[in-house]
Amino acid sequence: MNFHLHSPPTQALAALARSDCDTAVLFMGNEALGKEPAKAKAPARSPLLKLAMQLAGQGDFEAGAGKLVSVPAAPGVVAQRLLLAHVGDGTPAQVRKAAVAVAGSLKGNTHAKRISLAAASGFDGPQLRAAILGLAEGSYVYSSTKSKPKGRHLVSVEVIADNVDALQADLDWAVACMRGIELAKEWGNRPANHATPVHLAQAARALGKTPKTTCEVLGPKQIAKLKMGSFLAVAQGSRNEPRFIVLKYQGAPASVAPHVLVGKGITFDTGGISLKPAAEMDEMKFDMCGAASVLGVFEALSVLKPAINVVGLIPTCENMPGGDALKPGDVVTSMAGQTIEVLNTDAEGRLILCDALTYAERFKPQSVVDIATLTGACVVALGHVRTGMYASNDELAAQLTRAGDAAQDPCWRMPLDDEYAEGLKTHFADVANVAGRAGGSITAAKFLQRFAAKYDWAHLDIAGTAWKSGAAKGSTGRPVGLLLQYLTDQT
Repeated sequence: MNFHLHSPPTQALAALARSDCDTAVLFMGNEALGKEPAKAKAPARSPLLKLAMQLAGQGDFEAGAGKLVSVPAAPGVVAQRLLLAHVGDGTPAQVRKAAVAVAGSLKGNTHAKRISLAAASGFDGPQLRAAILGLAEGSYVYSSTKSKPKGRHLVSVEVIADNVDALQADLDWAVACMRGIELAKEWGNRPANHATPVHLAQAARALGKTPKTTCEVLGPKQIAKLKMGSFLAVAQGSRNEPRFIVLKYQGAPASVAPHVLVGKGITFDTGGISLKPAAEMDEMKFDMCGAASVLGVFEALSVLKPAINVVGLIPTCENMPGGDALKPGDVVTSMAGQTIEVLNTDAEGRLILCDALTYAERFKPQSVVDIATLTGACVVALGHVRTGMYASNDELAAQLTRAGDAAQDPCWRMPLDDEYAEGLKTHFADVANVAGRAGGSITAAKFLQRFAAKYDWAHLDIAGTAWKSGAAKGSTGRPVGLLLQYLTDQT
């Protein structure tokens, strides 16, 4: 979808009325509809605003973010249809909700390919970002494995605003973020036979051809040479070979230490010998959404081209119950030399991540953030609203929290008290891969922390936020927004 800003020679609402688009969209909040005192008199004289207030007075335009009213052949409007969208009190979250509703109402409408958008009270930067991401979210269509694919009908959005110079950077960020989110959704949504480790490697290689980006893909022999015994142990039960993907984006001088992202890439998780229940096991194709988010961030970086260095590490394999599969009670040796007793083969994500975290040491990074659909316990703790965030450094935790809030991709810091690691003790290895049921997301993070002691580290448990179930089943593309905001905040 294409977005561009337009600065009219006259007032924005007048320009919206004259636009020859398919659908003219006007965002309106409480203030514009007289629910709050107006800040200026000029917008109140707009015919469009008068029409909206008339409809509101008749009860045809309800207040509340996401409420819509469609007016075909509206008087004084060139477009075939005028769509009024209420944005509540105008917060970015309310604007995004309205934008999702707008896109949803136009979905499948072949006569709504081009829209023009203006806001009665104008846009600020966060509102514009929210509008773009909401329109993209609401119009997204997955089609890769359909026999008769149907793409999105909405292809062009013109944003009419009086302050385009001040908004251009926000537009650029939002478009880059949109691209990254949609790539993450694409790979998250693909079924496991269309998203094997080899397929993920191909996607990474394609990103390696974009500006300032390189890609290296390691196969089983190279992984074994690195002594990633924990990673290989998870992969050994599958016919599909593992891959270790190394992406590098260099937007700053080589002397500048990079930030490293580590994405869990289990392309399908049966649980291994500790087999999962059959119900909803199909959703375990989403167990590589951490890897997908790293791919998405690199897509966004290639568009935005910020002055920063970033490394992306993706250990990717399947977790299958084959004859060679890892067994409960087995002891494996990680790249760090630590031995691990595998008490549950369904706690495999931490086994591949720990070797990637050790590999990250060679970059002498400014920070390392791993992203993983790691534990059902995190879903129990935080539901599907906030990503669980663990951090060894208070400033890193604060930066990620601010980034998540700014990107409307929120996280919540969880504890890392040493006492939580007590349950990982074992008589047969340096550490067990699971503790008891209590605090399962925390003990998983404590396991990873053992392998991330040489740098500032954070862990994002996205098990509750990476995808949706039920009627809205599909990848959310999170936490691409959070990560991109965090990285661009470092420039």
